[in-house]
Amino acid sequence: HSVIMGILNITPDSFSDGGKFHNPEKALERAVEMVRDGADIVDIGGESTRPGSLPVEKEEEIKRVVPVIKMMRENGIKVPVSIDTSKSEVAKAALDAGADIINDISGFTFDDKMAHLAGERGVPVILMHILGKPSTMQKNPEYRDLFPEMLDHLKRSVETAISAGVKPGKIILDPGIGFGK
Repeated sequence: HSVIMGILNITPDSFSDGGKFHNPEKALERAVEMVRDGADIVDIGGESTRPGSLPVEKEEEIKRVVPVIKMMRENGIKVPVSIDTSKSEVAKAALDAGADIINDISGFTFDDKMAHLAGERGVPVILMHILGKPSTMQKNPEYRDLFPEMLDHLKRSVETAISAGVKPGKIILDPGIGFGK
């Protein structure tokens, strides 16, 4: 059975919604709309990962996502919320605000504290394959053989997760379409 994830980017430069939901009230309205339209999960991100995008400071990322997650919970939105971040401090702040899932585009490779946070909190994780970083991933991505390399990266991400205490049944894998492919 399929599950629909609504993507809510709280960034000024998102490639999917162009910064329309940078304001917390507008973001909340959009989240309510997504759930009404059938989203089973709302994925919230405070850092654009469009090709060529540059990283955002963790404090800025936290300032963008935490108020929206809190407002969603205060307004009775009960669907699971995933936090799209590769920074453990951002994930921790989001989980404390009411998020349920960690969605890490790096597959636990950018921040070595992320896997431990997921293991400690017992939350589901989405581990993605990426080639390089968002700033460079689309500059002539090269693979000798895409699928074995992607599977090898994801296998290492899974091993990192399990060794940090994440239960195998809580791991979701994302091939990362467009992220260096």
